[in-house]
Amino acid sequence: MVKKVALIRGDGIGPELVDCMIKVLKAVEAKVEMNVCDAGLEWWQKHGGDSFIPKETWAILESSDACFKGPTTTPPDPNTPRSVAVSIRQRFKLYANIRPIKTFKSAEGPLGPVEFVCVREATEGLYSGLEFRISDDAAFAIRKITRGASVRVAKRAFEEALKRGWSNLIVVTKRNILKETDSLFFNSVQEVGREYPNVTVEEYYIDNFTQQLIKNPQRFNRHVILSTNLFMDIISEEASALVGSIGMVYSGNFGDNYAMFEPAHGSSPKYKGLDKVNPTATILSGAWMLEYLGDVKRSRAIFEATEEVISEKRVVTYDLGGDAKSSEMADEIARLAAKKLR
Repeated sequence: MVKKVALIRGDGIGPELVDCMIKVLKAVEAKVEMNVCDAGLEWWQKHGGDSFIPKETWAILESSDACFKGPTTTPPDPNTPRSVAVSIRQRFKLYANIRPIKTFKSAEGPLGPVEFVCVREATEGLYSGLEFRISDDAAFAIRKITRGASVRVAKRAFEEALKRGWSNLIVVTKRNILKETDSLFFNSVQEVGREYPNVTVEEYYIDNFTQQLIKNPQRFNRHVILSTNLFMDIISEEASALVGSIGMVYSGNFGDNYAMFEPAHGSSPKYKGLDKVNPTATILSGAWMLEYLGDVKRSRAIFEATEEVISEKRVVTYDLGGDAKSSEMADEIARLAAKKLR
């Protein structure tokens, strides 16, 4: 059965990378119907409004089986709407943002091979949008942490560990300072942990964890790393350096009945139209989406083809030591993925 996907092409380099992903999905004859819809800064600059997402797009999102979002731009101007990703996560209760961090063969980072998974609570924390200014000289942001959201994302983190055959989960907090909010989060994780006696839970404070991630990254191999919204956003970006670049990190945002897939990186407007950015994260986000939609065979073919292309280092982008264009690397992944399915 053909699945419906709401496709947001994005800003900056988004459209060209999404084209790379679509090329690969077409090569493996994926059974998905892509419904292109508007969203992002570039659309908003032309049309305005109180959201980066028009109402027509919300209708497409709600009638789809999943969403694929290319990178979008979120400016720091307080007079602009909240980001596309945050808006969709909150609307569809996509409480678990998951970013696998795994070294690719022949693309090892400077600190050695790593393999772990970052799980981020994605609907509240300091991304709740509860900010206000009381004068020209003072502004406040509310860090919202609830037991319900904490329990939901904790369950997903424990299930992620079991699915991968791992037995360790690390919770990153700053509980000695954020005594109320992080204690609520950590205690919720411990509560859920009683249902998973074969998974060991450890706690790290955010400052120590980020230091250890550079000092001894292999310490965290085969671990699930769980934290609140802002902390894990920063941790997963730092972790991307261990596998070469953020261009290697694909991600999914999961709720109980819906999911959105996206590369972990931003829209990089300065590279727009240059056809040079690593398409790996976008292509593998698309492959993960196929798995979510039930097409494990085609998903696995794309993952294996991507790993092979990176390993061979013949047709790869500049950040991987090659001179290929984004589109050329996508062509090679598409060719190999299709071959694996013959």
